[in-house]
Amino acid sequence: MRTHPSLQDHRRANLGSLLLALCALALTTACTDRKTPSEDPWSRSGELIAMSGGQAGARYACATCHGVRGEGNGFDAPRIAGLPAGYLQKQMEDYAAGLRPHEVMRDVARFLDSHERVRVANHYAALPPQALPAATQEAIAPQTPALYARACQQCHGAEGVGSANGPPLNAQPAFYLIQQLQDWQLSKRRNDGNHVMLEVAQQLDAGQVRQLGLYLAQIPPRPATPDR
Repeated sequence: MRTHPSLQDHRRANLGSLLLALCALALTTACTDRKTPSEDPWSRSGELIAMSGGQAGARYACATCHGVRGEGNGFDAPRIAGLPAGYLQKQMEDYAAGLRPHEVMRDVARFLDSHERVRVANHYAALPPQALPAATQEAIAPQTPALYARACQQCHGAEGVGSANGPPLNAQPAFYLIQQLQDWQLSKRRNDGNHVMLEVAQQLDAGQVRQLGLYLAQIPPRPATPDR
C-alpha cells in the first residue's frame, strides 16, 4: 500500500521541524546556565562551590587554579580574592556566553547555575586581598607609572587598586596581565562596554604591554579606599 504523496511530504516536514527544534534547544542550552537552583549539597555555599566545583566536580573546582584563598597561581590564573563580586559574576557569565574565550572557564561557568555564580562570586569578594609574590623583579622602566596613569588609571584607579569603573589590577600575575592586554588588542576578549579596552590596548606597543604587566604585578594586593 502506497502512502499518499501529500501525507508523506507532511511527515517529512514535521520531522524536519522537530530536528531543527532539538538542535536549537541544544545550542541554547550550551550557551546559558541552568537557571534553576541546584539541590546538590556541594552547591549550597560559595565556599563549597569553590572547593568542590559544585555539580561539575573537583576537576572544575575554583581552588584548583585560583588557590584555596583566591591568591591565583602566579602565572596564568589571576588572583580573585578581594575582587568585586559583581565583576566576578559578570566574568563567569561572559565565559559561559563565549564573550571571554577560555575553554576551561567556559565549562566551569556553564556547569554553575545563576545562583551558584552569585554565591561563589560573593565568597571570593569577601576574602582579604592576597596574592603570590611577583614571579620576577624585572626592572620597571621609569616612564611606566606615567604610562599607567595616562592609559589605565581613570578606570582602574591609582596603582591599579580598582574603581567604580574597572576592577583591580594590582598584584595580578604579570604573565596573566600581558596575556589579557594582548587578547584585547586582537579583540579575542570583547566583554567590556563600548570597546574601551580594545581602543586602549591597541594604542600600546609590545614593550609597553610588558611593562604595564610587570608594574602592576609588583604592587601589593590591597583594595581601593572607600572614596574611590
